[in-house]
Amino acid sequence: MGERTLTAINRFNAAHPWDHNAHYHGWILRQLPKRFDSSLDVGCGTGDLARRLTSRADVVRGIDADPQIVARARELTSPAAPVTFTVADASTTLPSGPYDVITCVAALHHLPFVETLTRFRAHLAPGGTLVVVGLTQDSTRTEHLLGVVSIPANLAMGWVKHRGRAGTKPVAMSARARPAQMHFPDVLREARQVLPGARLHRRLFWRYTLVWRKNQAGQR
Repeated sequence: MGERTLTAINRFNAAHPWDHNAHYHGWILRQLPKRFDSSLDVGCGTGDLARRLTSRADVVRGIDADPQIVARARELTSPAAPVTFTVADASTTLPSGPYDVITCVAALHHLPFVETLTRFRAHLAPGGTLVVVGLTQDSTRTEHLLGVVSIPANLAMGWVKHRGRAGTKPVAMSARARPAQMHFPDVLREARQVLPGARLHRRLFWRYTLVWRKNQAGQR
């Protein structure tokens, strides 16, 4: 792909930005029970997913290591909503559980991978569900192909979401970001060692998904 083409694509994306992570929120909800007691959203950002989880959960907790983004999440949330936002570093600790649902969107690559998945497993209630939407660094032919396919799909989504007009970044995209370092085959191998039976898939828009359900015996 030529430099002029890349420049044009980047210019279009800057004028028609949209939230790739929020694109998967509906999919996340479809992986969860209709009702559950408690939920933890790790790397909650401005709280978009945590607020959606209140339609299913009696209590939702959102955590993020960035105090500014947590403050913004609180500003955007009704005081009546059954959700609290806390500044916490998931690389070292999680709020006391257990939780029926743990979600983590575009945050796992900021954290020590195996240690964090192990911590998620320990804080998940028997029968609970873990859902991750993550990022990896492209390495395989399949990943590069999905990346190429994602480019026109990304342009089309930006055009549709903004109805052909220029727009501004969603508030959620103000969260700090960093590039992923792990490759998908490594994510797949290490995740299944910690979470036997986990289902992982590569997805469009430079994402992968992970779904794992803890058995009723509270597997370790």
